[in-house]
Amino acid sequence: MSVTRRGLLLSLLALPVAAAAEADAVRAAVEEVLRGRAAAEGGIEITAPRVAENGQQVPIALRVPDAEARAIHVIATANPTPGIASFRFHPGIARAEVQTRIRLAESQRVIVLAELADGTLRQAAVEIGVTTGGCLA
Repeated sequence: MSVTRRGLLLSLLALPVAAAAEADAVRAAVEEVLRGRAAAEGGIEITAPRVAENGQQVPIALRVPDAEARAIHVIATANPTPGIASFRFHPGIARAEVQTRIRLAESQRVIVLAELADGTLRQAAVEIGVTTGGCLA
């Protein structure tokens, strides 16, 4: 077997392992927020571009309109480190709303989890396409 063919075979064998490791990292980031609890779908408004030209600066706005939120967590499913940010809010804050820019390695799903004052969790997600990646592996 030639060196090129052997290298190709080894790289193809490594792909499922890398994908599995990536999925495990996302699962761990989500579980760190959930801690065994379930999150209800919806109740979070996400404003983000469908396609971002530059993955280094992707604008995103997050809002929990109908409940008092204690925290909002952002998880990127294809970044080298999935947990992008956690925003904590003081009890009694009038509106849980965040506008920021995030870095995305490639086109991917961004998961947003909100912890509410009553202890319940909500979740929402958005697919964002990225023309030029913003992370180095």
